[in-house]
Amino acid sequence: QVQLVESGGGLVQAGDSLRLSCAASGRTFSSYAMGWFRRAPGKEREFVAAISWSGDSTSYADSVKGRFTISRDNAEKTVYLQMNSLKPEDTAVYYCAAAIWYGRNPALANYNYWGQGTQVTVSS
Repeated sequence: QVQLVESGGGLVQAGDSLRLSCAASGRTFSSYAMGWFRRAPGKEREFVAAISWSGDSTSYADSVKGRFTISRDNAEKTVYLQMNSLKPEDTAVYYCAAAIWYGRNPALANYNYWGQGTQVTVSS
């Protein structure tokens, strides 16, 4: 089992950058594929990015490709989401998620562990 705690959200202006962090507890963090999801007001939760257990495979939603970068540090049990060139439409609560997954594409994992979320607000 793994517990997840996100941090790094905040209020920024369009064009700014933010880095979200997700700290995990548990001894087997390196066994988990990790993902970032978001939920904007009045909308369904959507996939943002994911990274394989080893870090050698990543996947991104088209809406963030080229602007966001997911990475992980297994020694620190932390996954990051670097968000550049932020847009008002990126405003959402961002959630970190984990799943035991050894497949090639981490976007296909069945994420069953979730953090509490961190708010990102981008003003125009």
